Amino acid sequence: MSTQQAPSSRNSATPTLVALFFGVFVMGCAEMLVVGVLDLIAADLRVSVSAAGALVTSFALGIAIGGPVLTVLTMKMNKRTVLIGVLFLFAVANLVLVLGSGYGLFLAARFFAGAVEGLFIGVAFVTGISMVPPERAGRAISMIISGVTVSAAVGVPLGTLASQELGWRGSFTTVIVLCVVALIATVALVPSVPVPSGPGAGRGAAGQAKYAFAPRVLAMLSLNVVVFASLYTALTYIVPFLRDVTGVTGAVVSVFLVAYGVATAVGSFGGGRFADRNAARALLVATTGTAVALLALYVVGSMPVLVALVLLAWGMLAMSMAPSLQLRVVTLAGPGAGLASSLPASATNVGIAVGSAAGGVAISDFGPSAPVITAAIIGVVGIVLAWATSYLKPPVVENTTEPAAQPS
Repeated sequence: MSTQQAPSSRNSATPTLVALFFGVFVMGCAEMLVVGVLDLIAADLRVSVSAAGALVTSFALGIAIGGPVLTVLTMKMNKRTVLIGVLFLFAVANLVLVLGSGYGLFLAARFFAGAVEGLFIGVAFVTGISMVPPERAGRAISMIISGVTVSAAVGVPLGTLASQELGWRGSFTTVIVLCVVALIATVALVPSVPVPSGPGAGRGAAGQAKYAFAPRVLAMLSLNVVVFASLYTALTYIVPFLRDVTGVTGAVVSVFLVAYGVATAVGSFGGGRFADRNAARALLVATTGTAVALLALYVVGSMPVLVALVLLAWGMLAMSMAPSLQLRVVTLAGPGAGLASSLPASATNVGIAVGSAAGGVAISDFGPSAPVITAAIIGVVGIVLAWATSYLKPPVVENTTEPAAQPS
């Protein structure tokens, strides 16, 4: 993917990547904060906890469906303008939660917030990649995507604690303030990023879709779905596993989970370097490692110290794949990279939904250890897909005679 006047030095790109990281971090906190305050929201809205849980589902659907749609609609806009507009709209969507009181309105606001987050993540990747030379694209992606993992490891627990003092509306007010800070940082640190020029870069939605939904890209997205289905089959029900199999309870469970969260953040940061070296090989190694880690977790489940060590390895390996998955999708899409950049987030949310459902069936029918071994089996499918997709190559695109787009 060619760019215009993109700075290539590491130092010039760093402030932009930090701003993009922070934007994704704030959105990740808002996305998952509902989980920690679900009972409070349910009581406030006078609905059941399961009904309040639909707020999580609506956000995920917003990312999966709304993100790509908004990406198509904003494809020809300057990326900096899109990022600024999205942060403003995200703050407004969360303001609706703070000031509103209707359940239907909350569902709509969460769907909209998810859609604009999906757009932000895709555009952030395009922007980050445009700021660095090609050999550092994976590290740029890892910096941005780490905003999600850090928000899960640090932001969500802190937000949940804050809700105990401020109430759930107070916690979301804090998110709005942080969103304004992210908006200011984006205005100050993110340069203008016009629509790229080069072969095929000026294609409209139909032209982009031809490449973004090519079989080679869909194969990579399938791997993305399987990777996160494996992860969330076990992760969704890891607390019952730790309680009933490992024998840890109370605050000790939180320690295990925080350690896992930190490991995922380390993995997502470090995974960018492996993506730059050889993304396809990194995926094959990491899918194999996660399947082995899940099998080990099943075997040593009754030994707390070993479980803690396996959780660390599993977290690092699982999230180290995120930069490689994103980079492979964008690379294989060629001229459709602008649209394709939003698709891994959609695939991830499909994988999360599939994984949580599979884990639910497993634990209901076979007990607390079943989600872990089920996740390992899904992980083996991931190994096969990682091996098969390692042979995929980007499209060869001939030069066209269409004039290059000029910076506005």
